[in-house]
Amino acid sequence: MPPKIRPFLHYRKFHIFPKQFPILIQRRLVSTSQTFHNPIKGDHEFTPSPIPNTDEYYGKALQVQDLLKQIIGKKTVNEIEQALTRLKLTLTKDLVLNVLRRHRSDWQSAYVFFNWVCNASGYSPGTGSYNEILDILGRMKRFTEVHQVLDEMSKRNKSLITETTYGVVVNRYAAAHKIEEATEFFYKRIQFGLDLDLIAFQTLLLSLCRYKHVEAAEFLFHSKMNDFRHNIKTMNIILNGWCVLGSLREAKRFWNDIITSKYKPDKFTYGIFINSLTKAGKISTAVKLFRAMWAKGCTPDVAICNCIIDGLCFKKRIPEALEIFKEMNDKDCCPNVVTYNSLIKHLCKIQRMEKVCELLNEMTQKGGDCAPNARTYGYLLNCAKKPDEVVKIMERMERDGCKMIADTYNLILRLFMGWGDEKRVGSTWVEMERNGLGPDQRSYTIMVHGLYDMGRLEDALFYYNKMVSKGMVAEPRTKLLVDAINIKLKDRELKSDQNI
Repeated sequence: MPPKIRPFLHYRKFHIFPKQFPILIQRRLVSTSQTFHNPIKGDHEFTPSPIPNTDEYYGKALQVQDLLKQIIGKKTVNEIEQALTRLKLTLTKDLVLNVLRRHRSDWQSAYVFFNWVCNASGYSPGTGSYNEILDILGRMKRFTEVHQVLDEMSKRNKSLITETTYGVVVNRYAAAHKIEEATEFFYKRIQFGLDLDLIAFQTLLLSLCRYKHVEAAEFLFHSKMNDFRHNIKTMNIILNGWCVLGSLREAKRFWNDIITSKYKPDKFTYGIFINSLTKAGKISTAVKLFRAMWAKGCTPDVAICNCIIDGLCFKKRIPEALEIFKEMNDKDCCPNVVTYNSLIKHLCKIQRMEKVCELLNEMTQKGGDCAPNARTYGYLLNCAKKPDEVVKIMERMERDGCKMIADTYNLILRLFMGWGDEKRVGSTWVEMERNGLGPDQRSYTIMVHGLYDMGRLEDALFYYNKMVSKGMVAEPRTKLLVDAINIKLKDRELKSDQNI
């Protein structure tokens, strides 16, 4: 039986944190972002891969996308399915995934298309396609539809529900702050023919900690202490949860629990606690612990070095950060793109562009793990002062073979909107849409606020209504802005009537 979560939450005055903290989980404690915020990889982790723009599927997927854009919300489901049938598509796994990934922020279009695919003769979607639609629906908090898809999978073939499927669903429950549902889904594994094993339990804890429900995760950890043969990885998950939450006091408490337990801290344990110290501004203490690792023969890896470098840069101790950067090569700890990104981010802030260019050229020459990525160019774009500079950065990005991501498009959209370059705003929007990388909630938010600043209230309201119609939840500040727009439009209408 699952432990009683609700009484615990009431007793501890547990708070729900509305702001999500997405974390890509790696197999080990290595960071793909600017610092060290990524915990241990969950073996059941689901990460949608980029949309393949091969000629074979690109044209057909684009055709479906254009059709759904034109008729969704205007036609009945039956009429939409008939229109899809008239396209005479040859359904394949890659085509289905391509279409679904183009509608990550538009669950209605994705769900209508997927149901049509399921009912199409001669094709039956596989686990990958089911996991994709589950992730889309869960992301938009459409859990009624999630249950319908799971029921359909069970009816067709229980083997369709895999460990990855479990990871998708439990993660989306945690993201929606549905702690009890996430826990109950762990126990439902038996119904799907899956074992209640330690790895699955770690996935549950990882998902809860990822979305800041660390108290609940630690409660579950202690309540199941005798059910699983826990290891240091399980304790690292909880420790990292307190780190993500930004509670140094609790991180210290749990660190001491680890030290006094039968489990020996590994380099990831050290790395997590060092990260907690740097996030709390205790960079000097973090550096001491970092140096102590070398002394104890526990060699820090690149992720820990990255954490220290970023922490030093944040405290404006850039010369010390550059010194550790130099030491990494001397001690056979090769820097990666995250190392360079940390330095570039902070060097851009103080406008040391000559050093930034030197590091960027070094990244390009090294390639591999050091090759510039979208985040690298994002820091450069943030330094752009005019549209032509953005164009040059994008040209270099393309020349280096770095693909655009949704965040990059949104950043460019915000820059062009701020400069009032409507032509480039429009072309960016179209390109983002064509490449299946948006528009998402952030894109619409940029448009609403940007158009409001330009005095185009009706256009701002149009984009807001479009966002809401797609099932996206507006930020509180955007809702307040729309209330102000409606008041202004009403006042304008009243003045117009009085003049008549």
